[in-house]
Amino acid sequence: MFAALALSFAVIFVAELGDKSQLMAMTFALRYRWWIVLTAILTATTLVHAASVFFGHFLGLSIPTELLSIAGGLSMLVFGFWTLRGDELDDDEAARAGRVGRSVFFAVMSSFLLAELGDKTMLATITLAADNDWLGVWIGSTIGMVAADALAIVVGRLLGRHLPERSIALGAAVGFFVFATWLVVDGLTGASAVVIASTVAATVVIVVGGIWWIVATRRRRAAEAAATDTELPIDRSASVR
Repeated sequence: MFAALALSFAVIFVAELGDKSQLMAMTFALRYRWWIVLTAILTATTLVHAASVFFGHFLGLSIPTELLSIAGGLSMLVFGFWTLRGDELDDDEAARAGRVGRSVFFAVMSSFLLAELGDKTMLATITLAADNDWLGVWIGSTIGMVAADALAIVVGRLLGRHLPERSIALGAAVGFFVFATWLVVDGLTGASAVVIASTVAATVVIVVGGIWWIVATRRRRAAEAAATDTELPIDRSASVR
């Protein structure tokens, strides 16, 4: 078991260096709390590698990757528009912050789940599980990937300390759009005409919907700010009297 654990850790850690998942972890860390990002990555990695071990060791099968890659790309596109829009806190700040934290956790977890399904690290885990102790492969591959992504999170946090909030948001959004393009193009390589047409249609819907969401949110925020500004003179005059 320990030999399989050490082997899997080394293989997956090296395979993850410079991979899109590590770059995604860095991008998420620029925008959100590191412990939420790392916990979500750990959860997603544990689930993905459990499936990898199951298929590799017990079934000896591989998972078709094209549609999974496209789904991951579309989710990255949605997250990019979400980042551009920004999060909000209302008067009930504590409860709202808790909901935002949970939504970020599930968004990061689902993004990594979709991005890792069919990725080279998953295929490597399937291969390792076919010839080695399944429990050692599961634990080693999970620790290896989380360690590599934790390294990226540290780098992302260090970069984030020297950047203004708006620049961080824009950089994160660009990163998500790049990942979306990467995953979708990879999934569409050699795909059928039906899959290509469906993906293009879904992309158009997400882009149009995302732009409308951002514009509507900014108009609402501007209206709220204007309403607040008009109330301020009244409040001041009332306080003087």
